[in-house]
Amino acid sequence: MRSLTVLGSCGAWPEAGRACAGFLVEYDGFRVVLDLGYAALPRLLEHCPQGEVDAVVVTHQHPDHCVDVSGLARVRYYEAPDAPPVPLHCTPETLDVLRALEPNPDPADVFAVHDLAATTRIGPFDVVTVELPHFKTNLGVRLSAPGMTVAYTGDSGPSPELRRLAEGADVFISDATYQGAPVSPYLMTAAEAARGARGARRLVLTHFWPGSDRAVSVREAEAGFDGEVIAADEGLVLSL
Repeated sequence: MRSLTVLGSCGAWPEAGRACAGFLVEYDGFRVVLDLGYAALPRLLEHCPQGEVDAVVVTHQHPDHCVDVSGLARVRYYEAPDAPPVPLHCTPETLDVLRALEPNPDPADVFAVHDLAATTRIGPFDVVTVELPHFKTNLGVRLSAPGMTVAYTGDSGPSPELRRLAEGADVFISDATYQGAPVSPYLMTAAEAARGARGARRLVLTHFWPGSDRAVSVREAEAGFDGEVIAADEGLVLSL
């Protein structure tokens, strides 16, 4: 099975019934999680009841992208105490946040922690990371395995580096926080996401500001992107 499952799609905080950033990528039995923000863990546990994932990637330290990794640490610590540590690829600042949330057990005892900036391989995937403009250090990620490439911006403002992530990707998961005119150099509108995604086959918009009409975001992105545009929605599964 090769698929992308949306665990969470909100930015900042989760709307009722939704969750913040989280995606589950599956490739021939290997499972990697991309971010795990507020309320994303329960959705992950629907697919992996004991948190039995093969790797976790966290793009940056903001809690709407990493706070539920602390919950996942508890699941693994109590439900699978004898299992090998799960590889966690993140920025050093993310590890600081996780330790502040729960120092015991230390996240480094539950996870095998790796600096995401230095990561070049995760299971079957070749990994490329690029630093993208945001309020904190944020690393966009491109995962490539035979027959499949998934790219993810985390949170990002407009940047020429987005094309490097997007080119030839089967799915490009992009920050699309805002609508209309540009608001910030550190977060994108749907139209800006569309421009950054050119070269990819499908664009998945995510990190919607709570209360946004997602159909508006899709229409704005479609005006600037030739491929399929999809609004991330909790529980959505895309075959890859």
